[in-house]
Amino acid sequence: MTPKEFRKIALSMPEAAESSHAGHPDFRVNGKVFATLGYPNDDCGALMLTPEEQAKLLRAMPEACSPASGAWGRGGSTVVRLAAVDAKTLRPAIAMAWHGKAPKRLQAENEEA
Repeated sequence: MTPKEFRKIALSMPEAAESSHAGHPDFRVNGKVFATLGYPNDDCGALMLTPEEQAKLLRAMPEACSPASGAWGRGGSTVVRLAAVDAKTLRPAIAMAWHGKAPKRLQAENEEA
């Protein structure tokens, strides 16, 4: 997967918008970050998950995913090595991160996202 593909999937989530923080592009819904590109380096993206969702993703894709460092990682922030995944595999993980930040009304309207 390329950063361009990651961006395309993230922006395909309902009401997703691109912004930036700490010098990295991020993707938000309702002003809340659900994914970031270029963290911790240009070959990676990060997903803002719960610790339980993170554990599920680490079991499913151990070659592609790892917890972010420090407290962020313990809180569920998960680094994805882009070269180790494809769009079909990563789309559900990005959707999971989106669901965790989207308002309930938007989640209900977009159960399939």
